[in-house]
Amino acid sequence: MATIRKLRGRWQGQVRRRGTKPRCKSFDTKLECEKWARELEAVVDRFGAAPDTRILETTTLSELLERYKVEVSPTKRGAVQEIQRIGVLKRHDIAFRTMIGLSPQDISSFRDERLKTVAPSTTVRELAILSHVIEVAIRDWGLPLSRNVVKLVRRPVIRNERSRRLEGNEEQRLLDGCDGGKTAFFKTLLILAIETGMRRGEILSLQWNDFSHNRRVITLTMTKNGSGREVPISQRAFNALMEWKSRAEIDQPRIFPISAGSLEQVWRRLLVRAGIQGFRFHDLRHEGVSRLFERGLNVIEVSSISGHKELRMLQRYTHLSADNLVDRLQ
Repeated sequence: MATIRKLRGRWQGQVRRRGTKPRCKSFDTKLECEKWARELEAVVDRFGAAPDTRILETTTLSELLERYKVEVSPTKRGAVQEIQRIGVLKRHDIAFRTMIGLSPQDISSFRDERLKTVAPSTTVRELAILSHVIEVAIRDWGLPLSRNVVKLVRRPVIRNERSRRLEGNEEQRLLDGCDGGKTAFFKTLLILAIETGMRRGEILSLQWNDFSHNRRVITLTMTKNGSGREVPISQRAFNALMEWKSRAEIDQPRIFPISAGSLEQVWRRLLVRAGIQGFRFHDLRHEGVSRLFERGLNVIEVSSISGHKELRMLQRYTHLSADNLVDRLQ
């Protein structure tokens, strides 16, 4: 047990363990002293000795975030987005806390403050970054922390499931609206999204070399979940791709030479021309996966096309049309 006593107006904590050098430290309040003693005892119990924790008194979370941004983030596929999020985190008050004083209560306050201005999904991603930064600091950088305080805090619940599907003649209105736009391949892009349920990033990264005419298959070498897959395409999607290929620039390796930002702008203008509201581009993936089920494919077959590793995640995208299922209920 640690010894806590008041000495000359300040609170002094002393931690003793057999075989280790005693450690003492003074604080202005008893609460701070007791917290320090508990943390140090946990470190001793974990490592079998009392490491020099003075580095925790001078190292801020901001410094760890900066090192992580330089050494770890560039090795990730989502490096650009993560570095942007780290920039946001470094501007928050929590970044200026020293590691000796960082507590679960600080993380909880940060979480609650962020939830006032951003979506729960954004807050969860930011907490994940903080957690991994501390984990790397403990395991790889030798920071003498007894625990990862972020793991002690409850994560916000994400409820962003959508059931929006194309209704009535909305699909035809979207396709007709493409004729009034300036992006020649956008109709082909929409048909491919609807027919395959592929992600936006997967579609934008496609090159003509990925498209096998003989097999009627598209090969994705790298996807969001870190692995590749082969996507069979319908006759409708095949015809649309072949028609676009006959008009595309010969020296352009990408099937759809457009950035994600530009696609979003084209999509918004298309929705206005088509007179459609409340429909996102990602809803096309939802539509495509649902149609695969309605065609009679089972869960394993759909997951091999859509790229879902966790089969339960398909429930978020699958909202089958009752009209299309009636004929199957004999």
